[in-house]
Amino acid sequence: MRRPPFIALLLALITLVAYLPVARDSFSNFDDDVYVTDNRVVQNGLTWAGIKWAFTSWRRASHWHPLTWLSHMTDCELFGLNAGAQHYVSVLFHTANAVLLFLLLLRLTGLRPGTKAGTSSPPPGALWPAAFVAALFAWHPLHVESVAWIAKRKNVLCTFFGLLTLLAYTRYVQNSESRSQTLETEGKRLPTSVLGLPVSGFYWLALFFFALGLMAKPMLVTLPFVMLLLDYWPLQRFPLFLRLALEKWPFFLLASASCVVTFIAQHNGGFVPTLQQVPLDLRLGNALLSYALYLGKVVWPAKLAVVYPMQSQLPWAGVAAAAVFLMVITWLAWRARQRCPYLLVGWLWFLGTLVPVIGLVQNYGEALSDRFTYIPLVGVFIAVAFGIKD
Repeated sequence: MRRPPFIALLLALITLVAYLPVARDSFSNFDDDVYVTDNRVVQNGLTWAGIKWAFTSWRRASHWHPLTWLSHMTDCELFGLNAGAQHYVSVLFHTANAVLLFLLLLRLTGLRPGTKAGTSSPPPGALWPAAFVAALFAWHPLHVESVAWIAKRKNVLCTFFGLLTLLAYTRYVQNSESRSQTLETEGKRLPTSVLGLPVSGFYWLALFFFALGLMAKPMLVTLPFVMLLLDYWPLQRFPLFLRLALEKWPFFLLASASCVVTFIAQHNGGFVPTLQQVPLDLRLGNALLSYALYLGKVVWPAKLAVVYPMQSQLPWAGVAAAAVFLMVITWLAWRARQRCPYLLVGWLWFLGTLVPVIGLVQNYGEALSDRFTYIPLVGVFIAVAFGIKD
């Protein structure tokens, strides 16, 4: 039996079984009313009027995420107000995300640029770290909130399209590197479009998936930076930084547009406090403390809560300790970048993908939230898994 398919199947089965209890859960008192139980448009299922509303609604939930609305409408079309069935749809997305993450890491680490697809299998050293990362992602307690809370379908949905984006991008890179090497021997160069963009189906497929992900939740705005990190390791393209950044300008353009739309939607909904209400020093201090608290919850996920309210006063000694702690880890990851590049990539993945929700731009008055770690912790898991391998 081939090991990668067997591991992927085992990962999926254990995840599905582990989350079986959510099928007995009902709707929660937090946000589920906004998204489902008190939303007549969603309860009507998939209708033309509902689809139009999904793409034009700004005020409901103070987000523009039409694919999330369509997902909830599909649930109601298929299951009505059966909460257990809707919960398990989220479990299916979460399970798919774990498998996609496993496949992404296999392709990133097992099929190097310059080798043709289908001619290389994952080396033993990459198989088990990839499985370990996927298992941590699938089963870590911090991720339960994103999966077992119907209103947070947007987390698992946007991650689904985000992982498809990275898979398509990886295929584009590896195929283009292979083709480039072939053309170089013939004295030719890869063709590009009028705008200087790659003529590659996988590149445009990645852009399409990225757009869908942003329409599920704007958390994905940092994904172009994740692509640059993957260019550094394991794709090993990084010496040409300017070219790599210009290559992704459509991704950055979509991300910028999503940021503007999200800010306008939340501002109009009254969910963005002013600097007078939440001063800048409080935001910065909370951000530093939250980074450290998230890492602590990774190691010891105790005293988890649905809401961690923003405090009017912070323990500034703790904030200073957190700042020193983060700087030390950053310095160590930088020092080890040549021998262990995955440490720097994993650490910057964690720091960077948390930026939109770390509290610098405040909303809902939350200091931190377990669901915000759904994508960022992948970076920590990568650093840990490949560190253990070495």
